[in-house]
Formats: sequence, C-alpha cells, structure tokens
Amino acid sequence: MTSTDRARTLGELKASGYRVVSVREEMRRNLIDKIRANEELFPGIVGYEDTVIPEVENAILAGQDIILLGERGQAKSRLIRALVELLDDEIPCVDGCEINCNPFDPICRSCDDRLSDMGDDLPVCWLGRDRRYAEKLATPDIAVADLIGEVDPIKVAEGRYLSDELTIHYGLIPRTNRGIFSINELPDLAERIQVGLFNLMEEKDVQIKGYRIRLPLDVYLVASANPEDYTNRGRIITPLKDRYGAQIRTHYPRRAEEEIRIMEQESSSFSDVEDRLLVPGYMKEITAEITSLARRSPEINQRSGVSVRVSIANYESLVSNAYRRSLRQQEEMVVPRISDLAAIIPSTMGKIELETMEDGREGRVLEDLTKRAVLNVFGRYLDADELEDIVLGFEEGLVVETGGDRPSSEYVTLLAEIEGFDEPLRRLGVDNRHALVASGMEFILEGLHLKRRLNKDRVGGRYRYRG
Repeated sequence: MTSTDRARTLGELKASGYRVVSVREEMRRNLIDKIRANEELFPGIVGYEDTVIPEVENAILAGQDIILLGERGQAKSRLIRALVELLDDEIPCVDGCEINCNPFDPICRSCDDRLSDMGDDLPVCWLGRDRRYAEKLATPDIAVADLIGEVDPIKVAEGRYLSDELTIHYGLIPRTNRGIFSINELPDLAERIQVGLFNLMEEKDVQIKGYRIRLPLDVYLVASANPEDYTNRGRIITPLKDRYGAQIRTHYPRRAEEEIRIMEQESSSFSDVEDRLLVPGYMKEITAEITSLARRSPEINQRSGVSVRVSIANYESLVSNAYRRSLRQQEEMVVPRISDLAAIIPSTMGKIELETMEDGREGRVLEDLTKRAVLNVFGRYLDADELEDIVLGFEEGLVVETGGDRPSSEYVTLLAEIEGFDEPLRRLGVDNRHALVASGMEFILEGLHLKRRLNKDRVGGRYRYRG
C-alpha cells in the first residue's frame, strides 16, 4: 500500500484487505524475506557473523524475547537498535491513541469506546518503524510510572474518578505497544520494577495504583546486561531471568582484522585529514594488539572489560598526533609512527581499570603492553636475524635519534647513510615517500631494540638508538 492510497478510516482499511499481525510474526516474516534474499541483516556489526547473529536469528524465528549478555563495548545496543529494520515500514493504528492500538481490535478503553461510537469511520493513522522503538537505561531510581504508567492528576482534576481507566498516563512500555522495547543494563532495575516487568511479560497484567487493568500488550522485549550481574547471586530476580526466551552471549573481536575493521569504521574522520592520511598496516595491527593484550592482562580488571572503544580512541589519537606533526613540519602526508604511540596514553587511561591502585602504575602497565604489542607485530613482518647489516652499523658507532617532532626528510637522509634498510622497508610496503620511510624506519629500530639488538635512551622528547 503506497503513501497515496493508504486507508484513513477503519472501513477503508477493511476494504484494502490489510491483515494485522503480531510484532513477533512481523519481525519473523521480514527476517525470512531478508535471509531468502541474502541481504546483510546487521550492517556495521563486525565479528558476529558466525556466533551472535545466528543466535539472534534463531531467537526471532522462534518468537523469543532476547537478553544480550556482554561487557561494555560489545555492540549490544547497536545490535538491538538494528532490530528495528525487521519491522514493517508502517503499520495502521487508531489515530490519536497513546498506545498504538490495532484499529481492528483496540485494547485501551478510549479506543474501544471510539470504535463503538464510530464503527468503520474510526480514523486510522500510519506509524513508521522508527516510532515503534523505545529504549531505557536501567537505573535504581526508575519508577513503575516510568515503565508502566501512573494516574494522571490533571485528568482526575478534569472530573474523572480515580477508578476510571481513562485517568492513566501510560509509561514507556505501553506506549511502545506493537513495537520493540529495550532495557539496557537490566539488573540495575530495582527488584519491585523487575517484578512488574516479568508480570507484564508473562501475564499481560498491569497494575497501577491499586486497580487492575488487563492490557494484552504486543511488545517485543530485548535487554542487555553484564554477565557478572545477570546471575541468581547478582542483581537479577529468578522469575524475570526465566521469562527471556534466548540468552545470547556477546564477545569482543576474536581476530585482529576484525578489531581493525571496527577501528576504521567507527573512528572520527575529517575531510582535511582523510585526503592526506595513510596508516601503515603494522601501525593498525599494533593499535589492535595493545587492546588484545589488555584483555588478557592479569593487571587489568577483566570484569569491567576492555572495550573496542579503546582501539577506536587510540587509533584516532595516533592519527591526530601524526596530523599535528604534518601541520608543524608542513608535510603533505599524514603517516603515524612508533613515536606517536605516546599519544594514546590519555585515550587509554580512562577506559581501563587496574586490579590494584598505585600511583604511576597505569603508565607502566600501558608502556609494557605497548612494548609487547610492537614486539609481536614486528615478529609477524620481520626476522631480527636478517637485519644484521643494520645492527652492524650501530655497533660501529652509529647513533640515530627519532621523535614525533622530527621531519620525515631527516629519516630519508639517514636512509642513505645506513645499509640494510631497503629490503625490510620493502617488506613493510614502504615506497620512497618520506613520511612512509620515517614510519618504517622507526618501526624497524624499535623492533630491533625490543629484540635486544639495539640500546635505546630517552633524551628530552626524543629517543636515541645506539649499539
């Protein structure tokens, strides 16, 4: 039905042959169509193709409510919001209804009375999919009125009795009738709110201010929670836990290439940088490796998780530091180097929690993670035993200073003076562009230092490599 011939009354809707289905049936039907058409179901969700997404599909096909369990930064909210695309473009509702009543079978008192009075002349409006989704971040101060409803004193003042159903101001869940409602961090809800929620999920029983209203709401409920809280020993009541049909565990990227795809996809971009930016593959891998090592570090609190936002923010910091250098040195290309890794300290510190609190410890932990990440990535690209020509030059008295403030042209000058760099730079994909040469040389020198082939001293804001 097109926008020009949409029904405007119940009579026209009947004549069109339109059939109202439940929101679960609607999502299920649209999911089946997308699977058959081989469409991408959740664009922008990386790393869940063989794990989380098939489980979400199964839950929708089974008509089950979903709880997503995972630490912060695992795309839970994005995945939930993407479910909106499984709703129809528009559905018909009783015009003016607060809870999106089905014109054929309204559930609220107001629409029921209007249907009795107007019959087929009952006005119909069309509700878009974006208006059929609502979410709420669970906090301990949420009241029943927020989610379910409350008596409206203004309506009472207008002359209605307290026992009259028309005095109710509906909460978020009834107002999302015939749609999707999401609660983030479900265990943070107070127990009495959890009780009201599972009552609503199972018995469709809404109780407001001491009188009962039977509201058969059609709502697809999705929630997210931290696994540590979502246990019988945590902050979730067992009856509510039992009501969710599918419990799906999310996870962090399991491969470096997935973490890199997320970094590139989610990082902030600016046109004045993008046209000049080239990030070498090894620098991307180092950024992803730092996060991966942090997720396995015993010194970092793993219960709170190490979000992919760490990788994204660190990637942005690397690029911005390289861009700042290009502005000061008036260089055309923006290429991050090893010396730019110092810029990730502010973007990392606020996103990890150490197991023990000690002044200065965060910096030492991050420095150790960075060294291990560079060493691991260096080993994927180069063999230190094959770089003896470079090491020999330093043993003969060569000293090289590197730093984020050093122009790329100075590295090119050094390249002509030191033997052995040509082949490893070629393996790194470095051509004769100055900024790439500078980045590649810093990576090789740092790798040789971490392999204990070169010494390294800090001199002011620079680093000095020697034999």
